[in-house]
Amino acid sequence: MPLDLDFVRAQFPAFASPVLSTHAFFENAGGSYPCRQVVDRLTRFYTDRKVQPGSPQPAGQLGGAEMDEARDRLSAMMGVDHDEVSFGPSTSANTFVLANAVRVWLRGKSASIVVTNQDHEANSGVWRRLADEGIEVREWQIDPVTGHLDPADLAVLLADGRVRLVAFPHCSNVVAEINDVAGICAMARAAGARTVVDGVSYAPHGFPDVRGLGCDVYLFSAYKTYGPHLGIMVIARDFGMEMPAQCHYFNADTLYKRFTPAGPDHAQIAASAGMADYVDALHARHFAAEADAAARNRAVHDLMRAAEIETVAPLMDYLAARNDLRLIGPRDPAVRAPTVAVALDRDAVPVSEELATHGIGCWAGDFYAVRPLQAMGVDMARGVLRLSLTHYTSAGDVTRLIGALDRIL
Repeated sequence: MPLDLDFVRAQFPAFASPVLSTHAFFENAGGSYPCRQVVDRLTRFYTDRKVQPGSPQPAGQLGGAEMDEARDRLSAMMGVDHDEVSFGPSTSANTFVLANAVRVWLRGKSASIVVTNQDHEANSGVWRRLADEGIEVREWQIDPVTGHLDPADLAVLLADGRVRLVAFPHCSNVVAEINDVAGICAMARAAGARTVVDGVSYAPHGFPDVRGLGCDVYLFSAYKTYGPHLGIMVIARDFGMEMPAQCHYFNADTLYKRFTPAGPDHAQIAASAGMADYVDALHARHFAAEADAAARNRAVHDLMRAAEIETVAPLMDYLAARNDLRLIGPRDPAVRAPTVAVALDRDAVPVSEELATHGIGCWAGDFYAVRPLQAMGVDMARGVLRLSLTHYTSAGDVTRLIGALDRIL
């Protein structure tokens, strides 16, 4: 059954908003619209639960239970144990805290780490700064033409057995090619290295089966996956308990508290269960009943991806046919996320501003992906125009975008 787009868009208040609905939205990679289930839970918490969670009064008991529900539901979706899911204020903050733990974990050891120049800076800069501790930092470099990360190049970096951690993206927020996470993690594990995967640019297109990927840490942002402004970090138990805790000492025995030095907003944690509600609503609409949350999630993941591949294809064809821009990353929609960055023959920001006057919501700049753009020879003074879709983007939105680009370019 194909994606029921009318049903999908009915789950998002933005499409009925007199402000938001005037524009076709193509900056989903910067933050998706929240689904109704999240908005409803957030409103309920602030209205009826806003006391200390777990306190004896009814509101405290209900609020604490809803926060626990969010962790239980999301962990079940992604195939991990409930205490392997941590909430933080953002993915950048979560990665910073994690890097501080790794800093101590590797202190005094003759160790190396691998980073890429395909990453958003959040999963690059914090690891590179570990060089201050005497830890060798090795760079797994992209192809300067295609932006591709070749696993053969990683094998060379791993060959001497000194690498203890490999940080890389599930897909880049500008290159968008979907990396073989399971294969890369298996390579790293065989060489004795842990893996930290930045899933921020992939998770909006289908929550992953984290256990199946085989990574030690998987990070993504709830506000890009139809939820509130939180970062979510999945940490495998053995790695999480091996690293030094970054929390109050009396919380160190609880895995989901070990890397939470300051708890994020309680209401937003509780509202994150709405993301699981949304996945379940999509499953109920399109598939027969299924008791297993991970199986429901896998089916919805595939449903979202199939819809996105079909919707973005005309945009990819249109951009590939133009000779006044450079399309960043692969042209085949099936091997990439529908996050489409283009380097123009002019400054990109004014083009995004003009697109807004044509009813198109998008943006331009470097998107904290300075390293991959520089490696690919993009003029950073001009930046790139980024046009990012998700499964709720319609074919009509894409047609509208193409028409606007035709008039402006």
